[in-house]
Amino acid sequence: MLLSVAEASAIEARSGEVEARVGVQVIAAIIDKADAHVELPWKAFALGAVLSGLALVVADAARPQWITANAALVDTVTILSVGGASALLAIFVPAYARIFLRSTRRDFEVRRHAESLFLRHEMFRTRERNAALILVSCFERRVEILTDVGLQRSVSEPEWRPVIARMTPLLRERRFADALQAGLAGAEELLAAKGLRAAPGADNELPDRPIDESGNA
Repeated sequence: MLLSVAEASAIEARSGEVEARVGVQVIAAIIDKADAHVELPWKAFALGAVLSGLALVVADAARPQWITANAALVDTVTILSVGGASALLAIFVPAYARIFLRSTRRDFEVRRHAESLFLRHEMFRTRERNAALILVSCFERRVEILTDVGLQRSVSEPEWRPVIARMTPLLRERRFADALQAGLAGAEELLAAKGLRAAPGADNELPDRPIDESGNA
């Protein structure tokens, strides 16, 4: 699991506090990856192969006396080895792999995964259609906030950007639980500023426990 028992319990309690104050069903979620991104090691391999090939061409041109009958074999092995090492680095070092991840693909996959979670956990079934999902994707270092149609009438998508901005620096520091706590605090402030209040005796329609999915891609 991506959250410890203590972290999950603290987030659950905070989510309940937000709902009790503003009457919005706010669910926090954390995932490992929004997608497997199988293309990233191949991109890393290509970069390593190209750079090593270029370096060998320059070296051979600068020192033609080094060229032997086995030069082609040595160059081929070198290129494949450097490309393979680059691919392995992308597999085992997320920060290196993210170099090859286009922002448009990153944003699309995280958004799609948020929509999938929203549907799978039936967050659309609240009476007022006022659920909000705050999703943190660890690998992509991305926050996605998805709201139901009832809440969209009160809060537009651009108005959530300051909440996301509050969370993003914590993601860079790998403080994922703190990022979710910051997101819940920001959501509470925004919704309260919009005049949203919980109705007396309102039911808690969705579980407050954070969604924690590791190895989901």
